[in-house]
Amino acid sequence: MTILIIGYTHDKYDKRVFRTVQALSKVSKVIYQYLTYTDEPPYEEGNVRYLPTKCVDSREGNPLKKLFDRRPLDKEIYRLIATEEYDVLYMHHFLATIPLKPFEIAKKRGKKIVYDIHEYHPENFLSGLHGVLGNVKTSTVLSIFKRQLELSDLCIFVSEETKNDIVQYADIDPKKTSVLSNYASILIPPDLSKKHKEIVYVGKITRHIDNEKSILKQLIRDGFSFKIIGMDEKEFSDVPHMYTEFLSYDKMMEEVSKSAFSLISFNTLKKNNKYKNDLYSLPHKYYDSLAAGTPVIVKDSFVSMAKQVRDLGLGVIINTLNVEESKKRILDAYNNYENILKNIEKHQDKFVWNKDKEQEFIKKIEEAIKS
Repeated sequence: MTILIIGYTHDKYDKRVFRTVQALSKVSKVIYQYLTYTDEPPYEEGNVRYLPTKCVDSREGNPLKKLFDRRPLDKEIYRLIATEEYDVLYMHHFLATIPLKPFEIAKKRGKKIVYDIHEYHPENFLSGLHGVLGNVKTSTVLSIFKRQLELSDLCIFVSEETKNDIVQYADIDPKKTSVLSNYASILIPPDLSKKHKEIVYVGKITRHIDNEKSILKQLIRDGFSFKIIGMDEKEFSDVPHMYTEFLSYDKMMEEVSKSAFSLISFNTLKKNNKYKNDLYSLPHKYYDSLAAGTPVIVKDSFVSMAKQVRDLGLGVIINTLNVEESKKRILDAYNNYENILKNIEKHQDKFVWNKDKEQEFIKKIEEAIKS
């Protein structure tokens, strides 16, 4: 059996995408397409044939221009889907300029389709469009998204809440759905003796967290320090902080493990508190924080994260609009810190990728292929 994995605009070692490559290559041959911005030749290693696909760097600018610039990339990936010899098409996104054609050609060729849905696509796709254009875009993509789901043999989501919401709206069979969380890669048991009275914030970009800054300033007055890992520190020029540039995964986890709390809060779209990609998100940095043995601070509008934090006692849930109440909750949690660490240690394995989770994932793929 051969599986064609389309990473689309994800780079080669994207954690979620590459994890599927590594797992599935243990039981089948894999053809792996991923994005590069330089000239790289294809090559084969073990059970994997690597197909780097070069793209114009269109990560900045007008969303419609970025879509226009995506056409050559989409055309090349569609050619792979239409001509390569494989049994299963594993999509980690859809091709922006031809969203249905890859699904339709794979189905026409008698291939099985696995659709790994990282985001709630009707909202995520061209999220920079607003007003009338934004509404038309969302309506159009909703209908396209539903058809993609219908053509797929297995639909994989990042959280139960995302899965349930889409199953209900799209009326798809729950039996052909699964959840694959953004598990951490390593586990560091919580160690109270190594903890600093600091709050860490990890990520590539900062997303509209002005209210959170007010909370941080209050906590700094109460003796906490604030550390940033891996993003532009200019975004926090108005908040006293320590700064650590982008780190390797192991070093990042080590740094996070030393902090008292990890702040998991963001607004992808400014002034939009109903953006489902945020509400139902369970991002890598959430799983990484808990796997590093560090309690999390999450805002109450994050449905999926807040539910886990509340049910398992993994940290603090805050209302970012209420600075004083949020500060009090964090200070109360710090006074109850040992108990929170015990909860994390008890449940920590739930947040880390391991052999059992890998076997469960492989089994789900094999069942979908046989059905």
